[in-house]
Amino acid sequence: MTTAALPTSLLLNGREFSYAAIREYPARLDAPVNGYEAKILDFMRQWLNGAQEFGLHTSGSTGAPSLITLRRRQLEASARRTGDFFDLGPGDRALVCLNCEYIGGLMMLVRGLERNLHLTIVEPHADPFAYVAADAAFDFAAFVPLQLKMVLTAGHAPRLNRMKAVIIGGAPADASLQQELQPLTVPVWLTYGMTETCSHVALRRLNGPQATTSFRVLPGIAAGQDERGCLTLRGDVTDDQLIVTNDVVRLLDAHTFEWLGRADFVINSGGVKVPAEKVELVLDVALAEIGASRRCFVAGQPDERLGQAVTAFIEGPALPASQEAQLKALLAERLSRYEQPRQLRYLPAFHTTATGKLDRPATLRSL
Repeated sequence: MTTAALPTSLLLNGREFSYAAIREYPARLDAPVNGYEAKILDFMRQWLNGAQEFGLHTSGSTGAPSLITLRRRQLEASARRTGDFFDLGPGDRALVCLNCEYIGGLMMLVRGLERNLHLTIVEPHADPFAYVAADAAFDFAAFVPLQLKMVLTAGHAPRLNRMKAVIIGGAPADASLQQELQPLTVPVWLTYGMTETCSHVALRRLNGPQATTSFRVLPGIAAGQDERGCLTLRGDVTDDQLIVTNDVVRLLDAHTFEWLGRADFVINSGGVKVPAEKVELVLDVALAEIGASRRCFVAGQPDERLGQAVTAFIEGPALPASQEAQLKALLAERLSRYEQPRQLRYLPAFHTTATGKLDRPATLRSL
């Protein structure tokens, strides 16, 4: 861990705020702030003044957003585990560009406060580097997949490669993004977690010789399975309560698992249970191989004979007939007869949640 002078201020949308002033927010505020900035400053005021409980909304990616209460000890434990894993400490610089109204961005703030990091906070944008100084350097950052794609497209790979680590969360990293990550020298990690676990509790390396297809839980987190094969979690980050997820996994050992998909996304087609996300992975790779990378998802649609028919939804205009034929051929090669989509449906745009995740229910309701 590095040793350096402790930070006494942070940068928020290009403006410097001292921690002394934040403790007394809004009394010592000398200029107006927008609504997003006000929420960040209010959370940090609470944290710096020792608040013990915080209300936070879930993202709503698998159901209606709900308000839950997290204890300070849970957030501190999560920050400690991440800080230890990535060797983050005083003098390190963190770029905070996720939405801090949700757990991914909020935990970047907590990590900064708990590990004495220098924080540069910008409102969520597709390319966060466009909103910081050209010579600003960072040691650690968290992105959603869309942001990381844009960062790479904008030519910022050299800035990433000067970091200790990059984490991705909020949505799966598709096949095309994973290919783009391979030339990077900075370790890039996909996270697994949720609001109830105070952000990530498991990590999967996406690039370099240590890349893997499985997640490894952080030390001190107990992982198990329920009778459905869904992941269970317990630790100080869950306030020592058992969290039962809807994520079907294959436990490889006490600390490692492969994510197979959401139990609530299983399609019952003619009595055969088809994991939608297994089909999606194959579809995503096949689209990339034919040069048509796009967002996609798979869901069951009502069918008189089968009950539910496996249906693939692809964002954007219809593929040319030749490309669609290539795609169907690849899917036929790689999926069983029951898993193959009965129909390809093209939609102009998918609905997303406030954190940028695919909102399947809203997308399906709009059909």
